[in-house]
Formats: sequence, C-alpha cells, structure tokens
Amino acid sequence: MTPRPGGAIVGYGVAMRTMRVKELMTRDPKTCSPETPLSTAARTMAAENCGVLPVVVEERCVGIVTDRDVCLAIGNDDAPPSARLVADTMTRGIHFARADDPIGRALQLMRRWRVRRLPVLAADGRLEGILSLGDVALRIGADFPALPTLGEDVARTLQAISERQRPAPPAPSRRSRIGAAPLYF
Repeated sequence: MTPRPGGAIVGYGVAMRTMRVKELMTRDPKTCSPETPLSTAARTMAAENCGVLPVVVEERCVGIVTDRDVCLAIGNDDAPPSARLVADTMTRGIHFARADDPIGRALQLMRRWRVRRLPVLAADGRLEGILSLGDVALRIGADFPALPTLGEDVARTLQAISERQRPAPPAPSRRSRIGAAPLYF
C-alpha cells in the first residue's frame, strides 16, 4: 500500500479502480488530417518524439497513423512519401478509451486489441488525449513505487501486445494420412 495525494492509503486494487485515464494521458497530442502527406506525418512524429498521430477531422478522431504504418506504406510503394496521404495508410476502426475509464480498463483494452496506444475520446468522438503504455509505465515508478502488482499488470500488457501470433496450421492436403502427427505443435 502507498499514500495517495491527499493522504489516503490505497492498495493495488483500489488504485486500479480509482486511477483514471485522464490522470496519465497526454493532453492535446499532435494530430494530422487524412489529407496530410506521409512525409509531413513522419516529420511531426520525429519532432514530437512520438510514434502515433491521431487523425482528426473537425475535432473528431477518425483514425490513427503510426510510425510503422508510414514505414510499411513507403516500403511497399515506389511513390515518394510526399505523394502519399495519411488517408491511404491510417487505421480507421480505432480502439479508444474514455478519460474517466479506470487505468485497469485501459490496460485491459490494450491487451485485448494488442495496441500500445489508445486515443482518449469524449462521448461525441472529440479527441481529448492519448494514453500510451509508456505513459503508464513511467508513472508507476514515479507515483506508485510500492505497487509492484501494477507493474506486473503493465508487464502482462506489454507481453500480450508483443506476443507474435503463430501462423495457422496448413490445411490438410488430400495426401496427408489420417491420424498422422502434425508437423509442428
């Protein structure tokens, strides 16, 4: 257990229920629009030392573009990055958190959807901030050093996100013997 601001003593479970996304999120993150060239998005990420930009239209988050998205788009196409738009590479079906969500819920969403960052949206879809796994990890040591289980939850989340999915086993061929052992487990 550790003292919280205001002197309250809380255990891990209470901290996870009471610590909210809004306490750890980055407010007013840099954004881009679907019409932003990939080269501009990449320069913005480099300048801001971040790996993600929420894609916003009229203050509403309509997608997200990551540094990985930019690299893969550039590597898969001979067109220069200045000729490619964020709209061509952004993820449209985003997973998000709400500012009042408990931090444990946000970590659960990150594990489920295997993402390191969650846009934080208001009920009307307006972008309020962004929460990264790094934001949570950095605050654990600084603000909650006596809560090792919170650190364990972050570690489990990072493990779930980073875990490589095994390819599906090949479909059985007509030549395969019934009851034969699989080639791999």
